[in-house]
Amino acid sequence: MTVLVASDLDRTLIYSSAALALAMPDAEAPRLLCVEVHESKPLSFMTETAAGLLAELGRNAVFVPTTTRTRKQYGRISLPGPPPRFAICANGGHLLVDGVTDRDWRRQVAARLDHECASLDEVRGHMLATADASWVRKERVAEDLFAYLVVERNLLPEGWVKELADWADGKGWTVSLQGRKIYAVPKPLTKSAAVREIARRTGAELTLAAGDSLLDADLLLAADLAWRPGHGELADSGWTAPGITALAELGVAAGEEILRRFAEAAAAAGALGAVEASGAVEASGAIGGAGAEV
Repeated sequence: MTVLVASDLDRTLIYSSAALALAMPDAEAPRLLCVEVHESKPLSFMTETAAGLLAELGRNAVFVPTTTRTRKQYGRISLPGPPPRFAICANGGHLLVDGVTDRDWRRQVAARLDHECASLDEVRGHMLATADASWVRKERVAEDLFAYLVVERNLLPEGWVKELADWADGKGWTVSLQGRKIYAVPKPLTKSAAVREIARRTGAELTLAAGDSLLDADLLLAADLAWRPGHGELADSGWTAPGITALAELGVAAGEEILRRFAEAAAAAGALGAVEASGAVEASGAIGGAGAEV
């Protein structure tokens, strides 16, 4: 049985120093492996145990990093295990095959954005017009697909994100607050659509997924089994649905537990596939034997 594992990265499998342990005391912190370096500084981490689980998972399933990061930002990450054949960047805007953008997929995405939502320029203009320089630290456009702000959370006016989200909803866009970043992303730009395309290409019979933010909700709903950590945007709102397990673990401990659940589910699917294959062989032998006797 082919198992596809599609997982968000930041604050799901990998963690910055600020998000490493969340409520975990320093004395209880596990041994860590750095998986991202930027400007000669270590930036993202996972536990050594999680690294071992991910390496093993990559050998037993189709592991697909599924991120809102741009291709350049994703390129800084060095995950344990075999290099993933597929990766999803820019929240589904780019489907990478062996590190190269699939042009047919990119054209499909562009067509949907042209017809199903307001333009990036309109949404970005509104976001900047209603924001304030006193709490905005950076403004970025990602891959000419969506926009985000880096803000000072303690200075962010109460209700501003909700007001932006309500306005954007009518324009066919989603707003997501993740740490210090406020994303505005077109609704047609989804991780789930790209994952379905990879499942089609690989013939995957079981899809597993994990994520922590509002931008991961469609991904989790599209999977056969999914998990969310005990922290993040989805946990804060108490969001869940059938087939989705809400974990209690926080920070890197959650990342480790998610990979453990992936491994267990993939192993169970593999065992089931082996039993079914064995049964088919036995049935074929019995039929062949009966024919020979006749």
